[in-house]
Amino acid sequence: MTRTPPAEMIEADDAELIRRSIDDPEQFAGVFNRYIEQIHRYAARRLGVQVADDIAAETFLTAFRCRASYDHAQPLARPWLYGIATNLIARQRRDEERFLRALSRTGAEPQPEPMADAVIGRVAAQKEDRRLAGALTLLSSADRDVLLLVALGELAYEEVAEALGIPIGTVRSRLHRARKQARAALGTVYQTREDA
Repeated sequence: MTRTPPAEMIEADDAELIRRSIDDPEQFAGVFNRYIEQIHRYAARRLGVQVADDIAAETFLTAFRCRASYDHAQPLARPWLYGIATNLIARQRRDEERFLRALSRTGAEPQPEPMADAVIGRVAAQKEDRRLAGALTLLSSADRDVLLLVALGELAYEEVAEALGIPIGTVRSRLHRARKQARAALGTVYQTREDA
C-alpha cells in the first residue's frame, strides 16, 4: 500500500513557496536555496566574483521585498530572478564595461570558487578570454544581456523573454545580432547551441 506524504513534505513549486512566504517569510528560503548558486554564478561571470556576492544578495532581497507582486501563474521563479539580477547588473553597467575592457587588455580573469571550474572550462585559453571580452564590449547592452543570459545563465529563449520583459521575437533578433557581431569581432565562427 502506497501512502501519500503529507502536503508540507511534497516539494512545492516556486510560485507556491512565494505565496506561502507572504504569511510565513521563512518559506522564501526554499526559493533562495534553489537558485542562489545559479544567480551567483551568472553575476560572477558578468561582473566578477567580488561583485557577485552583492548582486546575488541584492537579487534575493529585491525578490523577497517584491514577492507580493509575483505572478503566481508562473510556477518557476527562475526567469523572474534572472530578470531582477539583470536589472541590478544594468546598474553596474559602467563597472561591467570597465571589467571587460581590463579583461580584454590583460586576459586575467578573477577566478570564481573552485566548484565553478566547469564553467571556466568553456573558455579555452587566456588569449581567447581577452578576445571574447573585447568582442562583448562591442555589443549593445541589450544584445549583451540576451547573449549572456543564454550563454552564462543557460536560460531558454522563453525564459530570457520573461526575464527581460521583451517579446520572444526580440530575444531571437538580439541573440542573432549579438552572435553575428561577436563572430565578426572574433574573426572565427564559434559553434553555438543554436548551430549544434
